[in-house]
Amino acid sequence: MIPASEPIPLSVLDLVPIAEGGDAATALKHALELARHAERCGYRRYWLAEHHNMDGLACSATAVLIAHIAAHTRTIRIGAGGIMLPNHAPLVVAEQFGTLATLHPGRIELSLGRAPGTDRATMRALRRSLDSRGEDAFPEDVAELIGYLDEARPGAPVRALPGQGTQVPIWLLGSSLHGAQLAAWLGRPYAFAAHFAPDLLEQAAEIYRSTFRPSPVCPRPHLMVGTQVLVADSDAAAQRLFTSTQQRFLGMVRNQRGPLPPPVDSFDALCSPQERRQVDRMLAEAIVGAPHTVRAGLRALVERTQADEIILTGATFDPAARLRSLELAIGCADPS
Repeated sequence: MIPASEPIPLSVLDLVPIAEGGDAATALKHALELARHAERCGYRRYWLAEHHNMDGLACSATAVLIAHIAAHTRTIRIGAGGIMLPNHAPLVVAEQFGTLATLHPGRIELSLGRAPGTDRATMRALRRSLDSRGEDAFPEDVAELIGYLDEARPGAPVRALPGQGTQVPIWLLGSSLHGAQLAAWLGRPYAFAAHFAPDLLEQAAEIYRSTFRPSPVCPRPHLMVGTQVLVADSDAAAQRLFTSTQQRFLGMVRNQRGPLPPPVDSFDALCSPQERRQVDRMLAEAIVGAPHTVRAGLRALVERTQADEIILTGATFDPAARLRSLELAIGCADPS
């Protein structure tokens, strides 16, 4: 856990949102601006998440986008938060990230999830099996991938080239207890996706820490919590900006996906009380407000979960507001 006298390490998770009236090219341009800004502000890492067939997101070709971002930044760690491994052959992922690590030594990271990151029709298009084996095979696939990135094994019939020996840092990602248990068993750092599924956060954190088995790559548990963070000059201004995210989650409740909408004066006017409760549940860990509000919220989250790091996301309709939020948030991590 981070001592109260020390700054909270912060990182950035980007889903590359496409705003209403915009397009993928504009969203990708803003993603690079965001990564460069995060680097200048002192964020530890910038991660991109794999999603498919979603009108409002431009992060489907995650490894390609990581290559682009890494080539136009200098020091910040760039990674996937995460790659949905059942969508891919472990060898292909090892080759992709081994190539990235060869091009950008010491800067590439890989976190792995077992969810599809999409709908059933797109799963078929990805050639993903629709039976239960996809997720059941996840631990086996993770071990296979780690093996491809480790030092060469004499007589190995299949090797990742590039990839072998790069030992790309591998994290486990999840929003349930399964990922926490596997990360602890393998002795790997663990990232919990509380930015959209916070229900099991504290239970997963406890399981991860209490059952952790030290490993050469991770001698002690390292928990990173993902959450929505949005900072503005006042609580009211931040809450208004946050209505874009609330509308996005309302669309999830209604099974309607689309571009990121502009903020509104009253989110309650757009939904029923039941829908509002569902949205609030998914966004229960969101930290939104002026700097003093967010500073207190970040510290409370760390104390409650014993997190070692926070990775924040917080899309805004106006890209400039998101850049400003990153500037303010990094100051909120400092206890002074």
